[in-house]
Amino acid sequence: MAKDSYFRKHKAQIHGDEPDKKIHVPVNLSEEQRSVFENGKVLLIDKPLHWTSFDAVRKIRNALHIKKVGHAGTLDPLATGLLIICTGKFTKKINEYMSQEKEYTGTFTLGAETPTYDLESEPFNRKPVDNFSPEQLQEAAKQFTGNIMQVPPIYSALKKNGTAMYELARRGDEIELSPRPVKVSSFIITSAELPIISFKILCSTGTYIRSLAHDFGQALGCGAYLSSLRRTRIGEFEVNDAVGVEEFVEGLRVEV
Repeated sequence: MAKDSYFRKHKAQIHGDEPDKKIHVPVNLSEEQRSVFENGKVLLIDKPLHWTSFDAVRKIRNALHIKKVGHAGTLDPLATGLLIICTGKFTKKINEYMSQEKEYTGTFTLGAETPTYDLESEPFNRKPVDNFSPEQLQEAAKQFTGNIMQVPPIYSALKKNGTAMYELARRGDEIELSPRPVKVSSFIITSAELPIISFKILCSTGTYIRSLAHDFGQALGCGAYLSSLRRTRIGEFEVNDAVGVEEFVEGLRVEV
């Protein structure tokens, strides 16, 4: 029930009354304004904490009153940062943007594991965290740099016979996942205040930072889980150029 327990805990922040009311407040765009988005635009959105990627898409879709709106790469509810949203004819470009290199910053917490490899579930198997030297931490990071084989988290949106893996895991079904090739171009430990490790990672599409956290902890022998994550870049697009969902919608109101 790991993933389910997170959504119950944060239901008000994800799908509570106030967020939903805001999502459905109409913006009276002119036909000329709407046609601009139907012809295609790339929106750089800074996804808020606790929102799903679809929450952001839904709000923007309802504000624009057009059907074709999609995102180029999911961010989990506990992650923030750059979400590329394409509208209208530019939805054809989604796969192109999804394939580009991603940059992330965030933190791992050493000394425990979680079933989901992040804070969507409760930590277990706690262990004392030794006084790891910077050299030991960097050496562990090197093991997961370059072209590597990575096992995705069991609690993920990957599907088996049409059913999401996290649904199968929640039901208690036995799941066996095979390693997949990914590329981690750079894995830098930017600071360490044990048990918190801060990082910056450049990686290919399909890389699970949660799995890197788990595997990093296994390499150190103490366990680890992802405790915060922010996507800062996709290809040439940077989060510094993005706007919040609410800010984008309010900007539409100003234009009307």
